[in-house]
Amino acid sequence: GGAAAATGEILLGVGLLALALLAAYRLYLRWGTRNGPGGAARQGEAAALPRMKRRDFSLEQLREFDGARNPRILLAVNGKVFDVTKGSKFYGPEGPYGIFAGRDASRGLATFCLDKDALRDEYDDLSDLNAVQMESVREWEMQFKEKYDYVGRLLKPGEEPSEYTDEEDTKDHTKQE
Repeated sequence: GGAAAATGEILLGVGLLALALLAAYRLYLRWGTRNGPGGAARQGEAAALPRMKRRDFSLEQLREFDGARNPRILLAVNGKVFDVTKGSKFYGPEGPYGIFAGRDASRGLATFCLDKDALRDEYDDLSDLNAVQMESVREWEMQFKEKYDYVGRLLKPGEEPSEYTDEEDTKDHTKQE
């Protein structure tokens, strides 16, 4: 019945996650050990960037932070924008996940799709993803939260950006890396 099917779906989800992590680790071994031309210089430049002030982004504003036009690299997962600049060997122009730089990566991460099919040029509400894929998006969001700085929200069309105070800006950053 339903319980067996749910267990099967959970096992499938765990299996897919394990496969994704293995693939990510393999990519890390392949890409992480060698930097492309100028990679080290770009990483030095990225490391020197000050912490970004809290702000919200439209899709258009997010696009500027693709690591090519701007040394800072941002991406969105599940409506939240993260500064992934320190992961530039993954998310930079030559990195294996470079396609997500300056974009909403939710769909690509949820479906393990690393090509243009996973990207939308308009706001993506993810409403067509199934429960397992949405759970995957939330897992990725948690991973990004642990590893990278959260800088603000990805705005839906017509949504107004929040006003962030300096106090709000620092209260999330009490945990030391």
